[in-house]
Amino acid sequence: MFENTYKEIEKPKRIVFKEKGSKFISYIFNVKSESEIKNKIKIIKKKEHSANHHCYAYILHPDKSAQKESDDGEPSSTAGKPILNQIKSNDLTNTLIIVVRYFGGTKLGIPGLIKAYKKAAFQVISTCKIITKNIKEQYKVSFNYSQINNVMKTIKLFNLEIINKSLKTECSIIFTVKKDKADNVIKTYKENYHLKIEYIKTI
Repeated sequence: MFENTYKEIEKPKRIVFKEKGSKFISYIFNVKSESEIKNKIKIIKKKEHSANHHCYAYILHPDKSAQKESDDGEPSSTAGKPILNQIKSNDLTNTLIIVVRYFGGTKLGIPGLIKAYKKAAFQVISTCKIITKNIKEQYKVSFNYSQINNVMKTIKLFNLEIINKSLKTECSIIFTVKKDKADNVIKTYKENYHLKIEYIKTI
């Protein structure tokens, strides 16, 4: 992953449109975990309990490493895939789109379904404000209390965000740093002060 930023939507949105009698309702959410996604799907299924289909797609994490789609009973690749492709084409992540369909009596056919679900995803994305965020990495630096001045000086120098700290006999601080600054921070701690630093995760 070479990017230093990623894009996501600012707020959840909802749109409705009709195609040959069928009603499509699109919901878009900013999400951070698969458990949050499951909960959103559960809520929408309960809210739209009489709908014929609850199709969805999502992409998670700054590196877009988690992706999933569901046709929920529609013919294979006619719903989930077009939704997912719209998330991809807008370069979004941490994004869930659920498209609910109420069947109107007229079959749309395979091309018609693909077009309708693509339109449903496109339209709901187009209502959103898209924001760009910095990819950050989380690290843990371990040190003796006598080295605290050097540790804190580096935190101030690189404007690091402290997540957690333990200043007992064996001290440690967990911090986040913008991805493009991470190498310099690691180098400072390891080469200048000979401290142990561990990578935790990318956020």
